Amino acid sequence: MNGQRIKVIDSHTGGEPTRVIVSGGPDLGSGPIAERLARFRAGFDGFRSATVNEPRGNDAIVGALLCEPSSPAYDAGVIFFNNVGYLGMCGHGTIGLLATLEHMGRIQRGARVRLETVVGQVDAHLNADGTVTLRNVASHRSAAHVAVEAPGIGRVYGDIAWGGNWFFLCGGHGQALTLDRVDELTDFTWRIRQSLEAHGITGDDGGVIDHIELFGHPTVEGADSKSFVLCPGKAYDRSPCGTGTSAKLACLYADGKLKPGQVWRQESITGSTFDGRISVIGGKLYPEITGSAYVNAEADLVLDERDPFCYGIPRSWAKATT
Repeated sequence: MNGQRIKVIDSHTGGEPTRVIVSGGPDLGSGPIAERLARFRAGFDGFRSATVNEPRGNDAIVGALLCEPSSPAYDAGVIFFNNVGYLGMCGHGTIGLLATLEHMGRIQRGARVRLETVVGQVDAHLNADGTVTLRNVASHRSAAHVAVEAPGIGRVYGDIAWGGNWFFLCGGHGQALTLDRVDELTDFTWRIRQSLEAHGITGDDGGVIDHIELFGHPTVEGADSKSFVLCPGKAYDRSPCGTGTSAKLACLYADGKLKPGQVWRQESITGSTFDGRISVIGGKLYPEITGSAYVNAEADLVLDERDPFCYGIPRSWAKATT
C-alpha cells in the first residue's frame, strides 16, 4: 500500500475527542518540549493538519503527539495540537492520554505519570476507579471585570486568566447555555474573541486569549456551574475543559470563593462534568482536575501523496474576522 502509516488511538473525555499519535510521527529531535514544538510548527505543520483535520478528522479533535522526555525528571513528553495550531496544555487531552496508556498496557491503575508539556510539568494519576486526576501548571487570574465592546453584542465583561491556555471568562452574558443553541453560542463567543484581538486585549506578556468561556447555572445535580467553551479553531469543547476549569478555579480563589481542597464541579455544555480542586504551594495556585476518558478506536492513518487532501483541509477560515 502506498503512503506513510500513522498509528493512532482515539478516546473521548466527557465527549471531547483526543487522538494520540502512537507511532509514525515526525522526528523532532531532542531537547525541551518547547524547542521541539518550534520544530514541529516550522517543519511539520502538514502532519498536524493531516491527522486532525478533515477528511481524517474533524474540528473538535485534539491531537497528542507522544515524545521522549528531555530529562529523567519526566516520564513522557507530549505536544497537543488542534485544527488550527498548537495548545500550551490540554486537560481533557491529558485525561485521554492516560486512558490510552492504560489501554496500551503501558501503565496500570494507581500509576503516576509526570508529563513534560510545552508550558511545564503536569502530574497525572490514573485512579483505582479508572478516572484520572491531573495537577495542572500553576494558574492565575491576570485581570478582573475587563470590558470589551463586541459588534452586534455590545459591552461584555469578563476575567482574563491562565490555566495552561489564556481564557476570557464571562458571566452575566444573558445567553442560555443549552446544547440546541451551539450555533448561537459559537457566534456570540467568536465575536468576543475577535473583539479582544481588535482592541489589543491580551494575557500577560501579550499572550493571545484564544479561549472564550461563558458560565451559567448548572443543570446536572451536584454541579456548581455550567460552561460553554469556544476553542481556538472555532469548535466548542464538548467536555468541561480542563484548562478552562483551571482558569475558573483561579478566578474563584482570587475572589475568595474557593478554599484549597474544596471541590468545584464544572458541567459542560453536553452535561459531562469535571471535579476541580486547588492547592496553594509557595504562593502559587495549582488546580487539580478529575475526569474520565474512554478509548473508542484504534486506527492506522495513511498519508498518500497522490491524495489532493493528503494533508487535510486547512481551517484558515477560523482565523478570519467575521
